[in-house]
Amino acid sequence: MSRSRVGALPGSPAGLSMAALVLIAFFGLPVVVLVARAFGVDGGLARTLADPVVLSALGLSLVTTVVSLALTILLGTPLAYALATRSVPAARLVETIVDLPIVLPPSVAGLALLLLLGRRGPLGDLLAQAGLDLAFTTAAVVLAQLFVSAPLYVRSARTGFRAVGRDIVEAARVDGASDTALFGRVMLPLAASAIGSGAILAWVRALGEFGATILFAGNIEGRTQTLPLLVYSSLQSSLGAAIATAAVLVVAALAVLLGVRSLAERGVASAGLDAG
Repeated sequence: MSRSRVGALPGSPAGLSMAALVLIAFFGLPVVVLVARAFGVDGGLARTLADPVVLSALGLSLVTTVVSLALTILLGTPLAYALATRSVPAARLVETIVDLPIVLPPSVAGLALLLLLGRRGPLGDLLAQAGLDLAFTTAAVVLAQLFVSAPLYVRSARTGFRAVGRDIVEAARVDGASDTALFGRVMLPLAASAIGSGAILAWVRALGEFGATILFAGNIEGRTQTLPLLVYSSLQSSLGAAIATAAVLVVAALAVLLGVRSLAERGVASAGLDAG
């Protein structure tokens, strides 16, 4: 079954399959080489995982990305639903604003957040007067991750909501479904696959975030130093340490990615059974 899929699609030339294999190899081989080199580093991954600095960065990465993903889903789902189903004033402008962080260089995103929320920024100054400093704090890490990753979720969820057929919506309306019931019992289950995919993309993007974080939150050990920032810091002093730390990031991302995919697939299957 898998061999027929990889080999060639019906009627497609062998060259297309070869091109696909080349791109798959381009995606996979650098990661394979990185992890393989990590095992050759003095002490290998085991020593790296036992390093308190690595554990601190790993823990901070996991905690902040979970928080940013929760905020993304909490705030992004209503926005995606509104853009997909409602007549939003200046909808194209709103969608452009939402999609803008996807194309912005991360360093530009970080600088923009710093200018807005830093102590000398218009909002940052007001927050500072209230005794709340955001820049160069753990909260800044979460905000940087949210800024660069949430648009991916909104874009995917928006597509999922728009894909729900109008006949299904109208049938639910005829059956007397309220707006809340329509959203919770019809739209969410039918868009679950797109929502799950968007959540995965947003989480992985947040986990690998570097540029916006280092400019807005800094690279403070135990406070704002996530795994990507630790890789950068390690590279300044030791290539071996950077390789091992990067491998930890790859393994962590792969483990959580597989876990989230599994949960998303179970959620879609459960939604399908409930709908049946």
